[in-house]
Amino acid sequence: MEHLIQAAYFITALLFILGLKRMSSPLTARSGIKWAGVAMAIAVVFTMFWPGLHNIGLMLTAIFLGSIVAWVSGRKVEMTNMPQMVAIYNGMGGGAAAGIAAVELMRGEIGSTGLQVLTVVGGLIGAVAFSGSMMAFAKLQGWVSGRPINFPAQQTLNIVVFIVALLLGVTLFDSDVGLVLIVLFFVVALAYGILMTLPIGGADMPVVISLFNALTGMAVAFEGFTLGNAAMIVAGTVVGAAGTLLTQLMAKAMNRPLSNVLFSSFGKEVAAEQGEVSGSLKSIEPEDAAIMMAYTSKVIIVTGYGMAVAQAQHKIRELMDLLIERGIEVKFAIHPVAGRMPGHMNVLLAEAGVPYEVLFDLEEINAEFSSCGVALVIGANDVVNPAARSDKSSPIYGMPILNVDQAENVLVIKRGKGVGFAGIENELFYKDNTRMLYGDAQDMVNELVQSSKQL
Repeated sequence: MEHLIQAAYFITALLFILGLKRMSSPLTARSGIKWAGVAMAIAVVFTMFWPGLHNIGLMLTAIFLGSIVAWVSGRKVEMTNMPQMVAIYNGMGGGAAAGIAAVELMRGEIGSTGLQVLTVVGGLIGAVAFSGSMMAFAKLQGWVSGRPINFPAQQTLNIVVFIVALLLGVTLFDSDVGLVLIVLFFVVALAYGILMTLPIGGADMPVVISLFNALTGMAVAFEGFTLGNAAMIVAGTVVGAAGTLLTQLMAKAMNRPLSNVLFSSFGKEVAAEQGEVSGSLKSIEPEDAAIMMAYTSKVIIVTGYGMAVAQAQHKIRELMDLLIERGIEVKFAIHPVAGRMPGHMNVLLAEAGVPYEVLFDLEEINAEFSSCGVALVIGANDVVNPAARSDKSSPIYGMPILNVDQAENVLVIKRGKGVGFAGIENELFYKDNTRMLYGDAQDMVNELVQSSKQL
């Protein structure tokens, strides 16, 4: 039977890898998710036949209840709330890995020193990923301020807490350690995850979610070694590697090292440090904006978190269809860190039925803005701010941005005159070729749609 289980784990690993490969393309992502789901089902079913397995009834009950919660929440959650869902589900994976470590440490039967180290490290990483993801969820959900939360000597405290967690972890290498030290180790690790996430603002949340995803994968892989479970080792390694690569790509897209994301407050109020912004904000009526788009040859639409909040993606799809009917070329420009999780804008636009073929990332679309008649910016702020290229005093200086300012005309839909998560004024809004449409994104796009229909 054990050989049959190992064979099932091999098939599981193969399906995980193939599923992840298919998830790399929007056209095959749905089938990739199904392949990975089948792989997980195979692993769970065959694990139930593991020799000497106990508490099967309790495990089946937990799987049943968890499946119901996942099914109901998956069906009901709005696409705009997907970042929160990703954060909390990812955190559960880290928490599960930490739970495995806790149980194995309390049993005291791990064996070799190497496995003892892997168990402790996996428990530490899993606990940090769990509590950090829960804090990220609270920030995204609005239960805690999305702005960075800072206090005196914060980084010093974080370092001290982390060192204490490491020292406690070292004491756990002894298999005869008491329950008190085990509990204290996990309490300190959980505290560090919270403290680590508190100073991180909404603008950095895509990177943080990706990082915790990588940590969860690593924790699962380490605990897989502890249990001798090949499926956990492969699945955790794949998730950890993918999350690490994605985290690096996201940090690169912001032109910031990961250490700067974790230990610097990108979202704090820094407007006072910014150079003077010359010019004035110039508004435009929806009717005039619709005319401007109707009589050009190319429109590039740039979406941001404001579109997600207003749930304007369906109206944007309707506007796109009207422009295409008039023979206008329409493309979407997606910045890697737009939204609150990797691919957030892509998911929302796909939900509205926007074809994948018209979605372009920063490197693919940037050269086209100079030949674009109208660039329509909906809810984006810092990712289109020219200060990233010109103002060395700006906190976003050096960050790759979408070259929206190079378009012949720029229309910006914005709820109000507030600044973005970086806390700085956007030079784009003061450019001579920029016009502002103030209001809720969905309502404003709807007015553009109605005005376009009357032309």
